[in-house]
Amino acid sequence: MARSAGWTKPATAGHPAAGDAQGRGRDQTPSEFLENPSQSSRLTAPFRKHVKPKKQHEIRRLGELVKKLSDLTGCTQVVDVGSGQGHLSRFMSLGLGLMVKSLEGNQRLVKRAQHLDQELLQALDKMEKQHPQVVQRGPRHSPRHVVQWVSSTALCEELLLPLETPGQGSTRLLLTGLHACGDLSVALLRHFCCCSEVVALASVGCCYMKLSDPSSYPLSQWVAGLPGHELPYRLREGACHALEDYAERLQKAGPGLQTHCFRAALETVIRHVCPELRRPGVQGIPRAHELKIEEYVQQGLQRVGLDPQLPLDLAALRAQQAQENRVVAFFSLALLLAPLVETLILLDRLLYLQEQGFYAELLPIFSPELSPRNLVLVATKTPLGQAFSVLETEDS
Repeated sequence: MARSAGWTKPATAGHPAAGDAQGRGRDQTPSEFLENPSQSSRLTAPFRKHVKPKKQHEIRRLGELVKKLSDLTGCTQVVDVGSGQGHLSRFMSLGLGLMVKSLEGNQRLVKRAQHLDQELLQALDKMEKQHPQVVQRGPRHSPRHVVQWVSSTALCEELLLPLETPGQGSTRLLLTGLHACGDLSVALLRHFCCCSEVVALASVGCCYMKLSDPSSYPLSQWVAGLPGHELPYRLREGACHALEDYAERLQKAGPGLQTHCFRAALETVIRHVCPELRRPGVQGIPRAHELKIEEYVQQGLQRVGLDPQLPLDLAALRAQQAQENRVVAFFSLALLLAPLVETLILLDRLLYLQEQGFYAELLPIFSPELSPRNLVLVATKTPLGQAFSVLETEDS
């Protein structure tokens, strides 16, 4: 029988309340940034280089959880899926001594990761020579970076290949992904469920609006049986915004808020010109708040592949710009649904794992002020009992 997810329990310290995936209101500035807001005091200098504070916090917390989970489940290898520049993989391998394989579909990012590996190794060697009495040299295993796309609908053979032939016993894999985008998080869950080699999972999801495969949501039979369980793009996109960050923007009432109105005006123009093109992704337009609304629309049209020189109804655009406060109010109301939508998506994933007979928990490990997508979905194929709660505690 799969362990209860705990989401029906009353809210307690260290656990999010039901309906609020982020567990907001608990965390303030993490203690590791009290002395210096840009440098975690819990990471040595070489592991902070090229890593922003948010990512420093994330790789340390998730890496430490993965180490504990690996020890508890007897894993022989960690697979970091969607590893990007390899910051998490480097910390897990060169900082925590884990055997790590990194899978990333972007070859440019893989080359960058390999370069940063060598840079870190040189920094660690230098530190050891300068402080031999402090740095305890042990065996160092750099992560192995592989250019590999991982599908949510097909088995990835590379993911299952061991780094080295195990001695006695079989390969035991732990899959992890730090903010694995869209369908990639679902791919981790499915590989965990269908592959006997995979015995543990630690997944932090992100970019719910990029769930392109219809089978990626809902995953569980329970959520699929709920009337009105469908989540259109607009709701999934809203679930990726950070309430803490936006509340601060509202308090400052800066000119950047008018970008919401500009984007809404751009959408009306797009739908007039090309009705079949709805809510296309528009990459961020630099210094948008300094542009006139017609300049923003022209740049936006070009970014979605439409003619930027199309004749524009300037009077209509000015009238829409006058509705800026109403647009911001609407966006703010929509944003209040974000925690509810994210909770539904994450509970669907947890219930899916439990329906397969596995053991799963959602644990808040990041400070939501730093990292709004702060829940890690942890799963194992054998019961851990109370050890689940130990995973989210800070290392001393």
